[in-house]
Amino acid sequence: MTRTRFAPSPTGLIHLGNARTALFNALLARRDGGAFILRIEDTDRERSRPEYETALIEDLAWLGLGWDEGPDRGGPHGPYRQSQRSERHHALLRGLVERGHAYPCFCSPEALEAERRAQRAQGQPPRYSGRCARLDPGEAARRVAAGEPHTLRFRVPHGREIAWDDLVRGPQRIDSTTLGDFVLRRTDGGVAFFFANAVDDADMAVSHVLRGEDHLANTPRQLLILQALGLPAPRYGHLPLIVGEDGRPLSKRSGALAVAELRERGYLPAAVVNHLARLGHRYPDEQLLDLDALARDFDPAAIHRAPARHQSQTLDHWQRLAVDALDDQSWWQWVGPGVAERVPEVDRAAFLQAVRPNCLFPHQAGEWAEIIYHRPEAPDIEARQVLEAAGPGFFCAAVEALRAHRDDPKAFLAALKAATGAKGKGLFLPLRLALTGRPHGPELGHLLRLLGPRAEERLAAHCHGN
Repeated sequence: MTRTRFAPSPTGLIHLGNARTALFNALLARRDGGAFILRIEDTDRERSRPEYETALIEDLAWLGLGWDEGPDRGGPHGPYRQSQRSERHHALLRGLVERGHAYPCFCSPEALEAERRAQRAQGQPPRYSGRCARLDPGEAARRVAAGEPHTLRFRVPHGREIAWDDLVRGPQRIDSTTLGDFVLRRTDGGVAFFFANAVDDADMAVSHVLRGEDHLANTPRQLLILQALGLPAPRYGHLPLIVGEDGRPLSKRSGALAVAELRERGYLPAAVVNHLARLGHRYPDEQLLDLDALARDFDPAAIHRAPARHQSQTLDHWQRLAVDALDDQSWWQWVGPGVAERVPEVDRAAFLQAVRPNCLFPHQAGEWAEIIYHRPEAPDIEARQVLEAAGPGFFCAAVEALRAHRDDPKAFLAALKAATGAKGKGLFLPLRLALTGRPHGPELGHLLRLLGPRAEERLAAHCHGN
């Protein structure tokens, strides 16, 4: 059975890279009829915060990534917070020491740094020399019993090829000699991330792990650990980075990239999910898809190895499709009660029809409600120039044409064109600016119907004698 997981640390808000990792794991499990697990890796005592855990659960739920097991719903492999699994981790560490797979290391940080400097000076890659691995076991035990500060290191076997078939990158091989003995437990007693992570995956029967390529260096270490513990290893797949429009790895400077920020701006979950699903993964169908459809065509082997480029205009494309797919009731819920309160009940259907194509975000619907039912936007310098160039005569003619054809926008425009000779941009732009203060917006016919008597008042304001 396919069992995947998303294992975030509650040290900040979920950003697009985290969300894509969660989505890909959820899609893989859904495709195979398996289980998707949420595990909270909260062992960073200084940075982990309960409010971040709450936020990440809310964000994942908003995206629609329902999980089958997790801290909020339990399951047969709990607990699902890593901090509650420390007894298990330390028991396994003791077993590794007893079987000779791990040993105490008494080297100070200063000594280790001096060793690394010397290796770099000789053109060698910095790695632990294995000094404490050669200590007499009795002496090491006495020093531990005396309370001397120490870490625990994994004894890496030399000359062994570590190989795995990466779900994204294909066959991978590394010589164990290049690793050096690595730390499993810090001096303060904290367990190394990749140890707890590997153990928890095995204990939760995780079969597939899709994660960022920044974890690639952890994979050979985790395979060695699991082999020494006699635990099963999942199949690993490493996802390429997401870069911004400038080609650099995403950062807050690249825009509002936290899921919570996108949510606050009014992006719809369907837009974000469809955008993320295609960051580095191509689908044959370029229409807006639900999670089941995205899962059916998801294939880790089809994920590109090159960095995936996030572009805000692409996200907005999916937002446009998601907004267009809303039914009327969902659209009003999306824009919020503040907009509905400003639109008369009798105009609701006409307002929605008029402004929906011009709204990517809820605040835009509110702006159009203000423009239509209260006052147009104040024209900027360019708008004033257009209004002045059209001249009072144009707007006086517009008032007369509107009075004659109040219920027929096409006839109104035809009469104004005949009276003034204006056409194209010269006809429509002054009208839009006088009616709304904006050069673009809903179709004029829809606007005129919604404005009612206000349309004549706004046109007359630019006509002499009014």
